[in-house]
Amino acid sequence: RRRRRAGDSAEGEPGDGDPERTVVKVREPRKKEEREPGTGADEVQSIKGSTRLEAKKQRRREGREQGRRRVPIITEAEFLARREAVERVMVVRQNGERTQIGVLEDNVLVEHYVNKEQATSYVGNVYLGKVQNVLPSMEAAFIDIGKGRNAVLYAGEVNFEALGMANGPRRIESALKSGQSVLVQVTKDPIGHKGARLTSQVSLPGRYLVYVPEGSMTGISRKLPDTERARLKTILKKIVPEDAGVIVRTAAEGASEDELRRDVERLQGQWEDIQKKAKAISTSSPSLLYGEPDMTVRVVRDIFNEDFSKVIVSGDDAWQTIHGYVSHVAPDLADRLTKWTSEVDVFATYRIDEQLAKALDRKVWLPSGGSLVIDKTEAMIVVDVNTGKFTGQGGNLEETVTRNNLEAAEEIVRQLRLRDLGGIVVIDFIDMVLESNRDLVLRRLLECLGRDRTKHQVAEVTSLGLVQMTRKRVGQGLLESFSETCVHCNGRGVIVHMEQPTSTGGGGKRKKRGRGGSDQQDHGHEHTHEVETADAAAEPETETAAEIEAEVADPVALPEPEFVPDEELYSSAAEAEAAASSRGR
Repeated sequence: RRRRRAGDSAEGEPGDGDPERTVVKVREPRKKEEREPGTGADEVQSIKGSTRLEAKKQRRREGREQGRRRVPIITEAEFLARREAVERVMVVRQNGERTQIGVLEDNVLVEHYVNKEQATSYVGNVYLGKVQNVLPSMEAAFIDIGKGRNAVLYAGEVNFEALGMANGPRRIESALKSGQSVLVQVTKDPIGHKGARLTSQVSLPGRYLVYVPEGSMTGISRKLPDTERARLKTILKKIVPEDAGVIVRTAAEGASEDELRRDVERLQGQWEDIQKKAKAISTSSPSLLYGEPDMTVRVVRDIFNEDFSKVIVSGDDAWQTIHGYVSHVAPDLADRLTKWTSEVDVFATYRIDEQLAKALDRKVWLPSGGSLVIDKTEAMIVVDVNTGKFTGQGGNLEETVTRNNLEAAEEIVRQLRLRDLGGIVVIDFIDMVLESNRDLVLRRLLECLGRDRTKHQVAEVTSLGLVQMTRKRVGQGLLESFSETCVHCNGRGVIVHMEQPTSTGGGGKRKKRGRGGSDQQDHGHEHTHEVETADAAAEPETETAAEIEAEVADPVALPEPEFVPDEELYSSAAEAEAAASSRGR
């Protein structure tokens, strides 16, 4: 038995030189592992289709799975009771070209809106834009909407159904080409160096619902009770066209069928006007097809409902605008409007300016003596909870910490709404030992978030005890509206001082003289002289250039040795070695 040698026949038969009964073992050659590119453990993998669309589906799937597994922390009745258990007042102040709106809950400022000439919001505007560039690797396209900086349209916001690509591969490079005109709507204002966010799935907001043309989904606000949701579903089946969808707002609670029908017909007429304008435009330059109304009308339309006890308006123009709009779309709420006629500033009466000034600080004090530290970074919002001066009222440390965290949970939600902070929010509550206390704090946080109309989601508590949540970010925050970046530190909050170290011991390294020329010697002399001149004021006792030159150039004479080698006293090395051995050296 032997192995097949190289060069033997592949059939496995024994050769001529092999003995009898020789069996040749034939081993198949090793094959390299055939695998598709990108499937190795150490290789970058890719997915088929659009990454952004797949991520969107994955988030929806994970949300449904978590909803099935998670036990509700608060019931629907508690959620609605918490939302309705406060007295809401809206205060409007018009001062020249600036209009400010404050929302108070139990006389505490929780939301603030302001319009500024240099910070006009584009959210909700519909444009006929022009595609400037399509990046398949980023699954995004840059659209010119006529505002200087290009806006971005991601693949997840492209309406492929309207483009007739519902069944094919949903790739943005196949849907959009450079120079093409596209109908888009702004969903986020430009923030910092980021351009505005766009979507091709246009939605037109109304008083009671949001009209989504070319859509098929119908959604109802989760803040409404189940009985009201069932009633609204029955009405929507009668009044909504087949080629459109709607999203019912919280203000639709208790609205009649006629009121909802008028809202749908008015929004449907707006969409038809947008389509006519888009077809009538012959130029290739970007054009505005639909603009959102003034900030005052927009806030009243989106927020004001039967939950507010009154609306106080200061300013003639603001009063005419608000009173005319409410009388037209919600005449049953017109009696809650009040015009401010006193000479005293309405914001000063309700202490709104004072609360705004405190909201611009980094540190927030709690009523009991604890504090919050809110920091905004490029990646997320970080909130740190401290006990501060709060030492508790009897009990033990666990009780003191829990009470401080409960108070902090309410204030954190208020600060998020008032400062209009969005994105990822990480809250570092003080560590609690008992699981029941941690659930109690999380329950309080969710109850307070029930009053926030901005879309939000609270994730699970991490292993380090951090509460993670997200809050939709639409426009600029409160701090950005009333401040500008420091020109000295560029917003870092520190001024860096880089002091150059002074030279010591002669002012730097000395250059050696070259072997073969005086050019190197002269160059080294000039360099040393420049260094010494610059440091003369700082080091008055350093050597002069002449001393350095003399020290480098002059040879050093070594003294003659006082001993004579043994080899010079004898005629040969052998005699010197013999003499040394005889003397015992």
